[in-house]
Order: sequence, then structure tokens, then C-alpha cells
Amino acid sequence: MPVNGNRGRGRLRTEGGLALLLLAATGLSAGLPPLLLPLAASAQTLGTPAPLDLPLQSLQPQQGGAAGTRVQDLLTPQRPVARPGEATESEGGAIAAGPLGDRDRQGGPATAVFGASLFTGQPTTTSDAPNPSYILAPGDRVSVRVWGGVEAETVAVVDPDGNLFLPQIGPIRLAGARAGDLQRIVENEVRRIYTSQVQVYAVLLSTHRIGVYVTGFVRRPGRYGGAASDSVLDFLVRSGGVDPGRGSFRDITVQRNGRAVTTIDLYGFLLNGRLPPISLQEGDTILVNRQRAMVGADGAVRNNFLFEVSGRGQVGRELLDLARPLPAATNAIVRGTRGGAPYSRYATLTELASVALQDQDTVTFITDAPAQTVRVMVEGSRIGPSVLVADRDIRLCQLLDHIAVDPGLADTRSVFLLRPRLAEQQRRSINEALDRLERQLFLAVSATTGVAEIRASEAQLVASYIQRGRRTRPDGRLVVTDRQGRCADIRMEEGDTVVIPELSSTVLVAGEVATPQAVVWRPNMSISDYINAVGGYSSRGTASQLMIRHANGEIELDPRNPPRAGDELIALPRLDPKVFQITRDVLGLFAQVASSAATALYLTR
Repeated sequence: MPVNGNRGRGRLRTEGGLALLLLAATGLSAGLPPLLLPLAASAQTLGTPAPLDLPLQSLQPQQGGAAGTRVQDLLTPQRPVARPGEATESEGGAIAAGPLGDRDRQGGPATAVFGASLFTGQPTTTSDAPNPSYILAPGDRVSVRVWGGVEAETVAVVDPDGNLFLPQIGPIRLAGARAGDLQRIVENEVRRIYTSQVQVYAVLLSTHRIGVYVTGFVRRPGRYGGAASDSVLDFLVRSGGVDPGRGSFRDITVQRNGRAVTTIDLYGFLLNGRLPPISLQEGDTILVNRQRAMVGADGAVRNNFLFEVSGRGQVGRELLDLARPLPAATNAIVRGTRGGAPYSRYATLTELASVALQDQDTVTFITDAPAQTVRVMVEGSRIGPSVLVADRDIRLCQLLDHIAVDPGLADTRSVFLLRPRLAEQQRRSINEALDRLERQLFLAVSATTGVAEIRASEAQLVASYIQRGRRTRPDGRLVVTDRQGRCADIRMEEGDTVVIPELSSTVLVAGEVATPQAVVWRPNMSISDYINAVGGYSSRGTASQLMIRHANGEIELDPRNPPRAGDELIALPRLDPKVFQITRDVLGLFAQVASSAATALYLTR
């Protein structure tokens, strides 16, 4: 149930307070020379911003219809809630991430031709042991042994008529038979003569040698020798393979006596492991024809290659089968040339299936749909999971309704957010402010020689602190609770971290005091009591220069109320701003940095 929060107002201090705000947040205040520390007395109130109404809401109606929603009322055991969510703008542009198993893939258009890796290795040597599917032919050497009732052994060559002659047996027809069937054929013929107590062993020792011409668009055309059992792929490898820039992987013909015997499409072998069953003969020619149209696929696909289409062009459906887009791919960008002019089209994958693709087109598959959920981490004093996944339009007050805590351990009044996007903005703002400070330090004009010497010494000193400032890594802290413990109704973002501090019973007193240390918090203690508990102020401390940093990250300058348990009470050093000429300029620039290093929502009354 939406309820209205109280009107909030915030106070901003000038150079002195904001500079110390940055230094305290980044840890640069320790050991800082006096010239960089501001006087609290010089801090002026810049003004009060216009009242701001921030509606606070949770998923469940609040008991009693209170006028404000406290964080401790929202942090309850999880309750299942069904919400349809709302459509909001995309927080990021389209992405084209590769598959999980290929994280090293370089982005950009595809450059490798599909199938070219077949010919990147060294040519294989001819094996004397052909595979069982080899078809026997004249010239093959066969060994036959017979033992038992009769003893015989012979090594013979299949004659030009395709027969193998065995003494006392006669000719056996072998040409055209598979090498795997040789044992069965010879054994049957021997047992036809010797009917019992005879064992037979037959093996193909080697195939005859042939010469085959490989020509067309290959790297090294010529005549290559090999065994009759070698495949077309073996001879292509010996010739260096298909030229990926000119030759076709899908139109390879085998010619015999001037006529085409078969046509081979290597995509069948690459995708399904199939090659046409053909036995090469002496004088055959393998011709690699010219390359057909090429279409590239890149982005969110498994196969990031240049594909050769089966004809002059293809529809997107064929490319989808070859490239295999990832499940995250939702859209595609087609780029190419039509009629001599650049061409581009944006389509969903369903629309791409019917798009006509032409030679030299490139298709980039992308994920161009906003995420419907956000992932939020939970740290600190919590009960339950540390990661929550919610609708992308969920608000902080709604999310807190799903986080369970132990009220005796969690400081629910001090919840804050860590936002990566905000941390990056803070880092950029700090670097820009430090760049301006460097320019002002080294380009300032001095009226006299004495002032120039002072500025030179200041510049060297400040430059070292500028280097320390550049090493600052902001955490993107966002103050989201006011001093009454009410949460700001802001929308959650991907990667946000909700931090719930532990309850503390101490107050850390630091800065310009005699003995900085933690003091046990008591409800009746004032600011002076805490200062006295650590031995009072140091020589540079003063009661007019104090700062409280609350557990939720909120900074309170010149506080009027004592600190709460878990807060830090910091005594800032006293400084005469007239010591050096450049001090005011330095403080002004640090004030700009401070506004980037700490972001807060002040919802005080």
C-alpha cells in the first residue's frame, strides 16, 4: 500500500566541510598537512533544497496505515508475492556474447571460412592397412594361409581380370568385394574343395598405387600419388586443400575419362560425417570449382564462420541451421551491398528465416531484449539467501519486505546500498576534479617572486596527494534511510548490494583528539562527553569543527545531536585559511570531488 513519506530537506556545506567529507571517505585525511584542512568556521550554508515527497511502499499493506514506512517494518521473513512487473526502458544496449565454451573468441565479423581447418595439418601418409570398406581392385596384394588337413601359404596379386589364383583351388573372384569380406569369400572357396578339418586365414596386405590429378582452386594443383584406398579428402590434403578465398567446399567433382563421376559437398562431411562412397582409380581428376556466395555469421552464435551458400544466394533459414544461434539471441543485423549501395536490415530471428541473403553479406546475431529480472546481493546481518532475483521494476522498500533479519542483531535503521554504476560515476568525477586541480596548480600565474615560490612548494606537496586520490576506489555507497529509519523508494538496479550493518554498542571517536578510540554508547551522553572520554581535543582540535559519520554512510557536519550507536565522531583540524594563497582553490576543488565520492539521500525533517 503506497504511503507518503515526510518531506525531507538536506544541508550542504561549502569547501571546508565537503573537502573533509571526501578525505574522510577516501582515507586521505590521515597525515594531511595543515594547508589542505579547512576551518569549520569558514563553512557556510548553501541553502535548503525544495521539499521532496518520496512515496514509500511495500508489497504488503502496513498495519495501521502509518504515514511512513520504517525499514525494520519491511525486513520480515519472506512472503511469496506474484507480480506481473512493468515494462521499463532497457538499461543497456544490444550485446553479442559468444558461447560459454569459447570465451576467448574475438569480437567482430567472422574471418574464418567454415571447413578451412580441414587442411591446416600436415598431409597424412598412406597406410598399408586399408579400411574394411575398401573395394578390392586389380593390383591389390593378398596373403592366404591354409592349415589342418592340408598346408598351404601364398601371397598373390589380384590379376587384371579381378581374380586371385590359389594352387589346388583355382581362381577366386575378388574385384568389387569389400576388404572386410575377404576372409569370408576365400574361406568359402577353400571349404568348397576341402570340406573338413581345414582352417583359412586371408588378409589384404596392401592396395595398388595410383596417381590422381588435383586441380581447380586448390593451393598446390598437380598429380599426387597414393593408395587406391585413399579418399578424395586425402588427395585434397596433399594438394594443400581448398583455397578458402577462391575455391568451393560445396562443389568438388571427380572426373574419369573426361566425365564427372560424382560431386562432393564437404559440408556433408563437416556436419554429418558423410562422404560419397567412391574408389579412386589411376588417372582420375579431382576438380575444385570456383567459390559460391559467402555469408558471414558472428555474435551470439556457436559457429562463427563464413559459410558458402548452396546456390547464388540463400534464405536466412539455411544460415540459422549452419550458424546455430545461442538461446540468448533475439535479433540479427544484416549488412551487405544491394545494387552497388550499402545495405542494412534489422530483423528478429523469425523474420531472418525468410530474408534473402546474398554474396558477402554479414549477419550479426545479438541479444536485444531487456532483462525481465535484476539480481541483488544482500550482505551483512541477514537470515536467508545472499542473492535475490526480482522483477526489474522492483523498489527498495518492496525488496526489503523479502529479507529476513534478526532484530536483535541487525541495525535496520542504517541500511545502505552499494551500486556499481554509481561507483563508476564517482570514480570518473574524482578523476575529472583532480585533472582540474592539476591544471590550476601548474598553470596559475603569480604576482610576485615570493608568491611563485610558495605556489611551487604547494604544487609539489599537493601533487603527491593527487596521486593518492587517483588510487581511490569509490564503492558507490548510496544512503537510502533517513534518521527515523525510513527507506527511500528508489528502483533497484542489476548488481546492487543491500548492506544491513550489525548492531553496535560503541561510538568511534577519531580525528584531532588526544587518544582516538571506541567509546561505549550511552543514551544520556552528549558530544562533549564522548570527547572527554578520549582525553579531549588535541592542539589542533576544536569544538566548532566536528563531523559525524553515521553507520549508513550519511555525513553530518557541525552536528547538534549526539552520535548514535555505531556512528563515528570525527574532530576535524583547525586551520588558518590565510596560510597559503592556493588553499581556497584546493579546497574548492576537493569540495567538487566530495560531492561525487559520497552520494546520500537526506530525508530529515
